[in-house]
Amino acid sequence: MSEWVELVERYMEGCRTRGLAANTLRKIHAELERWTSWLHRRRPRPAPKEVEADMIVRYVQGRGVFRSKATVASVLVTLRGFGEFLVREKVWASNPLRWMRGPKVRGQRVPRRLNEQAQQRLWRAAATTRGAYSRQLWLAVLGVLYGTGARRMELIELNLCDWDREEGLLRLNGRKTGRQRRLPVPELTARCLEGYLAVRDEHLAGLGVGKEPALFVSRTGSRLSEGALSGALKRLRERGDVEGVTLHWFRHSCASDLLEDGASLPEVQQYLGHQHIGSTMRYVHVADPQRQRAAQLHPINQMLREETVHG
Repeated sequence: MSEWVELVERYMEGCRTRGLAANTLRKIHAELERWTSWLHRRRPRPAPKEVEADMIVRYVQGRGVFRSKATVASVLVTLRGFGEFLVREKVWASNPLRWMRGPKVRGQRVPRRLNEQAQQRLWRAAATTRGAYSRQLWLAVLGVLYGTGARRMELIELNLCDWDREEGLLRLNGRKTGRQRRLPVPELTARCLEGYLAVRDEHLAGLGVGKEPALFVSRTGSRLSEGALSGALKRLRERGDVEGVTLHWFRHSCASDLLEDGASLPEVQQYLGHQHIGSTMRYVHVADPQRQRAAQLHPINQMLREETVHG
């Protein structure tokens, strides 16, 4: 199976070159390793060019046992991408996965958003964090998460040079879509960033750390990690008595609130860095002023008012 392993590694190198997020790369590699192991156990053991559609079907069926439809659909997407690579490498004459359709995932989860009360509690928890550096750090992090709708890795990978304080622009790498974007940030986000930068250099100097390119650094002076970011949100959530909030809720809230305040779909698409406008349209179900106005104008409201008067 050395030939198959080599093909997987070459494909992964291409994925890394495309700038896919680390978590996405791990999931793709894990799935392709499972497929490699499954093929390794077949008798007779097939060479890459001998893998046929029925083998793929059997593998996917096995992966689908006791798993959700979304998981099976994800497996097919991963294998389909690898199959296209095998066609380009002339290992396969055609990709049978092009015509394989996964289970239909019914509905689409409505994105969750933070209401005003939850926002206030989280910000209050950040503003009362012990230590001037930690306090300014987490206020700035909340400001960027909600103010720009930045993804987790986009925030972590921010460098000091990505903040243009004169223009009020923040550059996000957009690695997930391959589209870098420079965003004008809201005034509060800019103030949070400036407040944080005022203590950042002093903090690093106290640790004896020289030049550090990362914009957001931990208490130990290194680039903020995914674990530190998640841990901090958990602590803010507990102190603010807010349940269930994840980092992605800030992105959802940013998009929903922009739409609710009158921004157009294309404007929000560009601001959040969505590759397809369909991704942005999910938020219409969360924030739709026209539907809200229609509900307010519904005749049942008049019936309720008349009942209240006559009652």
